[in-house]
Amino acid sequence: MTEKEQFIEQLKKRTKKLAVDVIDLCSTFKNVKASGVVTYQLVKSSTSVGANYRAACRARSKKEFYSKICIVVEEADETEYWLEIIEDARLTSKTEELNRLLAESNEITKIMSKAKDTTYKNK
Repeated sequence: MTEKEQFIEQLKKRTKKLAVDVIDLCSTFKNVKASGVVTYQLVKSSTSVGANYRAACRARSKKEFYSKICIVVEEADETEYWLEIIEDARLTSKTEELNRLLAESNEITKIMSKAKDTTYKNK
């Protein structure tokens, strides 16, 4: 396996772990009305990161890859947004895990943004 292929596989695992860890975090939310809405939006965006990254990896052209990677960037950023809402609204007491997920979603957003920008320049 090449270094690039290893990186791709590692990123697939990271995006999947992000989604699973977000789902776990959601089970710690305070039982308030807003928790349901936030949970729905956060789970939707975090699972979309990995799903669309996998789709991007299967793209049949640079244009298709670019289109999918743009969605990944958008969903990763949205995931970070919802995590910030959870932090600001104090919906969980698991602040250490929340901070880890915030850092991870930010790092994934940066990686995917770089891939998007590089693809755009090479189109």
